[in-house]
Amino acid sequence: MTDFRSDTVTQPTAAMKAAMLAAPLGDDVFQDDPTVNELQRYAAELLGFEAALFAPSGTQTNLIALMAHCQRGDEAIVGQQWHTYRWEGGGMAVLGSIQPQPIEHQADGTLALEHIRAAVKPDDPHFARTKLIVIENTTGGKVLPLTYMNSVAALAKELGLNCHIDGARLMNAAVALATADGLNPIQKARQLCAGFDSVSLCLSKGLGAPVGSLLLGSHAFILQARRLRKMLGGGMRQAGVLAAAGLYALQHNIERLAEDHQHAQQLAEGLQRIAAEHPLLNGKLELVSVHTNILFTDIAVEVAEPLLAYLAQQGIKLTSSNYNKADQYYKRVRWVTHLDISASDIQRTLGAVQKFSG
Repeated sequence: MTDFRSDTVTQPTAAMKAAMLAAPLGDDVFQDDPTVNELQRYAAELLGFEAALFAPSGTQTNLIALMAHCQRGDEAIVGQQWHTYRWEGGGMAVLGSIQPQPIEHQADGTLALEHIRAAVKPDDPHFARTKLIVIENTTGGKVLPLTYMNSVAALAKELGLNCHIDGARLMNAAVALATADGLNPIQKARQLCAGFDSVSLCLSKGLGAPVGSLLLGSHAFILQARRLRKMLGGGMRQAGVLAAAGLYALQHNIERLAEDHQHAQQLAEGLQRIAAEHPLLNGKLELVSVHTNILFTDIAVEVAEPLLAYLAQQGIKLTSSNYNKADQYYKRVRWVTHLDISASDIQRTLGAVQKFSG
């Protein structure tokens, strides 16, 4: 089985399982689980924040952050495709009574600074009060560069707003930038977070833990976040068995993300080569983008449906959605590489695509 659906499908390694079994435990709601406490301390120090909070999911850490930064009737500026706006069940509105103000993305995945500035509402009873700017890095696998992140943080301070990073795949961004600059990924991650009030970091995607996400911020912010976590049902008891996996992930699985990026590039190059030569795929399969560990391809509907069914028969799992481009309908197929996708899996997948006969 080769599962490209998401980097959330990773299985804990034997070493990670051993760390989980050996973890000393306590009751985290009473704040006396030593492994949870160590994970939170380690993560905060790693990324340059005062404190951190462990929670079950990235959706919850994002929602906690939004609710800690905003009150009922406040507004958060988000991207049209941000996870916080599009893929989290409308939680900020439903549970937080926070109004999202979505902004269209630029081609590089950023939100134009002038669009952010223009979206801020005047202090007038007719409008929701703008309180927060949310940034997602990576977004659709695209890395938002350090200069842009610094500019957003500076703009937020200028406007008197808080700013939050949905950093579900922040370490993918850090590794990609560090690889290009020849720097340490942890140094780059700290630079990406500098000037932001909070960041959510997922442990159960490319980092390979089975469960969990971290929210990082100031001591006062995390104190409020802990209260909100309890309100949202995120208080866990002997959670150290899960926190141990997250601690192992941060200590061992950051630099190896570069392998996932290489595998995504190899997959993209292979698919492009096959599409140029394959009688059924030539002109029907187009690479949209490949960044970090996520590749998107647009495949003509009449070819996509039998191709996806064929690949499923070969034990190759993918996700796709309908997409309209220039009045042509496609299946936009997402391929995500991760620690359970090896170089041989990439070659096996390319071989299967090559043999596709309709």
